Amino acid sequence: MRLGFIGTGTITAHMVRGLKASGLADWPIVVSPRGALVAAELAQLPGVTVAGSNQAVVDACDLVILSVRPQVAEAVIAPLMFRADMPILSLIAGLHIARIAEWTGARDIARAIPLPFVERHQGVTPVFPPQPAAMQIFAALGTALPVDNVLAFDGYGAASALMASYFGLLDCAQNWMVAQGHPAADAGAYLRGLFGSLGDVARENPAGFDQLREDHSTKGGLNEMVFHRFVQGGGGEAMQAALTAAFRRVQG
Repeated sequence: MRLGFIGTGTITAHMVRGLKASGLADWPIVVSPRGALVAAELAQLPGVTVAGSNQAVVDACDLVILSVRPQVAEAVIAPLMFRADMPILSLIAGLHIARIAEWTGARDIARAIPLPFVERHQGVTPVFPPQPAAMQIFAALGTALPVDNVLAFDGYGAASALMASYFGLLDCAQNWMVAQGHPAADAGAYLRGLFGSLGDVARENPAGFDQLREDHSTKGGLNEMVFHRFVQGGGGEAMQAALTAAFRRVQG
């Protein structure tokens, strides 16, 4: 299958590099000239070419992947001519299938939420609806998660917005340690090891997160105290409010 990417930003780059190191490495890939520097870099990979225009991508490929910013999506996509039977996979946050169908006339449209980890064949990518070609692509890039309704898909989209908060928590903890006199490099190394190991525990242990929290909290100990202070200070409510705001935004 020949894949075409319209939009050559960060996620396109992660996907293309991941695909070229996967079991689908022999699939030809055509990228659009948008983002010339990234396109030129990707063209160094075997089987990747840069098309002369977005329409040339559509004309050359069996499946088109839309990966442009929501703000410019209509201006980029609507002028293009798609075959009615061409599968389309959209990575554009908040852009609903009905709108893409209106612009393209296509009938086989899916959405997905890939994160940068797909380059290393890690992470879970929700796909709605579970279009066979899209499921095959993201299974090669880690784990493909089939989603059968748009509300669930939007929930995954909102949850994907936790990445900056994760690193913000690490930054906050590192700044506190530095204020106590720890060298920044030492504090960073300690926190990277701590949170990296906790990530391993979460991946490898099927227990619920509430159980994992209990397992890592001695009764009356420091972990229990810090978590309770976090909740009492409104941390949990603030996170849920932020996720609700993200959920409403991705719903459009």
